[in-house]
Amino acid sequence: MMILKNLRIWSREGFAGDCYLTVEGSRIHAIGPMSECPMDGESLDCRGYTAYPGFIDAHSHLGMFDDSIGVEGEDGNESTDPITPQLRGIDSVYAMDRGFADALAAGVTTVVTGPGSANAIAGTFCAVKTYGRIVDEMVIKSPVAMKMAFGENPKGIYGDKSETPSTRMATAALVREQLFKAQRYMQDLEKAAEDPDEDEPEFDMKCEALLPVLRRELPVHIHAHRADDIATAVRICHEFGLRYVLVHATEGHLIADYLAKENISIICGPMINHRSKPELSGFVMDSPTQLAKAGIPISICTDHPEIPQDLLAVSAGLCVREGLPWQTAMEAITWVPAVQAGIEDRVGSLAPGLDADLVLFDTDPLTLEARPALVMANGQIIHKKFTE
Repeated sequence: MMILKNLRIWSREGFAGDCYLTVEGSRIHAIGPMSECPMDGESLDCRGYTAYPGFIDAHSHLGMFDDSIGVEGEDGNESTDPITPQLRGIDSVYAMDRGFADALAAGVTTVVTGPGSANAIAGTFCAVKTYGRIVDEMVIKSPVAMKMAFGENPKGIYGDKSETPSTRMATAALVREQLFKAQRYMQDLEKAAEDPDEDEPEFDMKCEALLPVLRRELPVHIHAHRADDIATAVRICHEFGLRYVLVHATEGHLIADYLAKENISIICGPMINHRSKPELSGFVMDSPTQLAKAGIPISICTDHPEIPQDLLAVSAGLCVREGLPWQTAMEAITWVPAVQAGIEDRVGSLAPGLDADLVLFDTDPLTLEARPALVMANGQIIHKKFTE
């Protein structure tokens, strides 16, 4: 057992000083006041440092578009078919990409990664640790969500090839068509299960992949920037009774009252950005602040490689500069992304039984100059930059 003693510990309730934390194997074993600290076990004096949960990026493409490799490492968009729900992001994650080491060094211990936004339905995302060599040994949960995209990307990519979709209408129509097909496929499977005289439908991989979505077992992560694209996505989710999380929602602050009534959460970012295309013309740095003020749970993402994975905490710090409460910003890279991905029973906070993924800082971790003094993943100390 490893004992981290004389800690200050951050949680959603605030800070607690003069604490200990014990690690057994890959899990947190106990947390308590130093007056109750066990004496047996390897110990590390962490006086002057504060422990936070390992940071989580709610929306990344880490391992899908590999660092410095070029076209050989571009495995995040299957731009040959606008409807590809059967694709699984886990099959494209290159676990030895340099970005994983960069993420760990910055305290990012978990990412939710998957395909890009070329396709109207792109495939599934997975949640993986940033520590390891084989993705199967790093995965926390797969699938986490089905990725869908509305707006400029699908229509631009396929429109340039004179293929469907070349308009927003066609993108929505393709999504609806595939959901209707999967709905009919599901009904036919149910009929066959209830009546031995009914034949099962011919196997359809696309429809099979959408069954958990229609059954509300798997949420949809929806790429949408403009307010009208957000509204279209919400409309379709209502039509089919889908669970969903909005990703980017660049103009979400313009319709914050509408979104607040939807009782949803939003993944904001990337925050270190410029208005590089028309649908980003409404980008403002305080959008997360406005959404949070409307009562909408938010997380903050890098959208790596749009901005490097190791700038996640810096992104949250920029939101603090723009008026987001510090506590909300910290939750936006720990607890909220864990809840959005359905992995809060493993990561996102510091509690007995959860994975021993944590970072120590001797300064505010959301400031530009901050570097982790210690990074632990799966109970293993990966980086340690202080002496007792």
